[in-house]
Amino acid sequence: MHAADSTPLATAPTTPKSQGSGVWYEIFVRAWYDTNGDGIGDLNGVTAKLDYLQSLGVSGIWLMPINPSPSYHGYDVTDYQGINPQYGNMADFERLLSEAHKRGIEVIIDLVINHSSDQHPWFKSALDPKSPYRHWYTWAGKDTDLKAISAVDGPAWHANGKQHYLGDFTGAMPDLNYDEPAVRREMISIGKFWLDKGVAGFRLDAARHIYDDLKSDNGQPAVIRKNAQWWSEFRQGLRQAQPDVYLVGEVSAKQPGELAPYLPALGSVFDFPLAEQLIASAKQEQAGKLPALLTETYAAFNAAAGNGYTDAPFLTNHDQERVLSQLGGNLRHMRTAAALLLTLPGRPYIYYGEELGMLGRKPDENLREPMRWQRTAAAPGDSRWKSYSEKQGGEVSVQAEQDKADSLLNLYRTLIHWRVEVPALRDGSLRVVATGKPALVAYERATADSRALVVHNLSGQPGSFKLDADSAKVFSAIRLHTVPGATLANGELSLPAYATVVLQ
Repeated sequence: MHAADSTPLATAPTTPKSQGSGVWYEIFVRAWYDTNGDGIGDLNGVTAKLDYLQSLGVSGIWLMPINPSPSYHGYDVTDYQGINPQYGNMADFERLLSEAHKRGIEVIIDLVINHSSDQHPWFKSALDPKSPYRHWYTWAGKDTDLKAISAVDGPAWHANGKQHYLGDFTGAMPDLNYDEPAVRREMISIGKFWLDKGVAGFRLDAARHIYDDLKSDNGQPAVIRKNAQWWSEFRQGLRQAQPDVYLVGEVSAKQPGELAPYLPALGSVFDFPLAEQLIASAKQEQAGKLPALLTETYAAFNAAAGNGYTDAPFLTNHDQERVLSQLGGNLRHMRTAAALLLTLPGRPYIYYGEELGMLGRKPDENLREPMRWQRTAAAPGDSRWKSYSEKQGGEVSVQAEQDKADSLLNLYRTLIHWRVEVPALRDGSLRVVATGKPALVAYERATADSRALVVHNLSGQPGSFKLDADSAKVFSAIRLHTVPGATLANGELSLPAYATVVLQ
């Protein structure tokens, strides 16, 4: 492949115009910051650290579940219009929204409506066959296969006495029945309740499992259509209250084509296939399938939704081993992964502590450990909801990294602010540019009035390639760089090891 060859166009639509970076940040409130000394992070702790988030440059935060729940993680809700008392009260939440908005930071909350808790009053009532809530859940009939495997590889059916009910995830999380019109109406009502409080929208947990309940349902077109139809109804209902409501769905998938059907309904879904490839390319120091995947992704998304979608790229979230753990602790690879993520289209998501280089391997609790604020352990304000599974010293902390020019935290800060400085990085389409070099990845980002060429050297060796004639005319100077020493002369770009540059 010659460096001047052009690959097929991979366009991503312009994201909604924003004065900020368009970058989002995921927070587990329990692990974030504790203001009342009980060792559990709280909503006032999120408010207390908004200045940190503003200095990082993020435009929005996603709060993992804040509703009352019997579990530490909150993904089994007992009151959809309440606040978990361990986190505070509604006045605390309203103050958080007000203070976030003053800083230009939007807030979305996790909405967990595929299932409720088995402790929810609806489910407790539904155990009575005569209850008006009976049809809010799905009950086994005489011909039901009680040994059926769920879509997530566990038992699908769970017993309560002689009754069996459907629960994709666990018996503590009974699935709600979306063939029941009252359930649909109630969920739209709940969404409007929170929009009225001031949230910008919702992260939608288990979005593909509304109807994708059994292993035999996986990938079935009729099931996908029913899921998408519900989410379309949900979005239309919320738009009556807030026309620009932002929804982002959790749709686990291996291929872009599996995500695409959800885009017309939701407008945004987390890009799981891309996340996996970004980490693989950083780790292997080779582009590998990344250029082809970018092209394929935006082609599939455009075919499904035209310009009516916003991609949501990320590296890892609260269900996956932390990025630096997947990269074997290699900080150079971590920096590469960050540079790839934060120069892509859409609204990139960062998982709290990722910008510090926090480690975390399964089980899930170890992926959700307290945020590291201070050099010294157990400092005032630190969450103590669990002890650390990883022996990371005080150098992995906000206090240690904020003033160290070459820290991972400051690289994240720099990359996020690039998206404000060069609007094409935030709002532009993407076209893959062939480099002819296995370790170099290049793509052009363009809006109507701004163009930029992003080039990453994934390897520990210097690299170079010659821009094609068209690119050489447009891009004449290195505007931004993560590592000094890159040069552009006579259309030839030379990059130091592990460098990312933006040409304009």
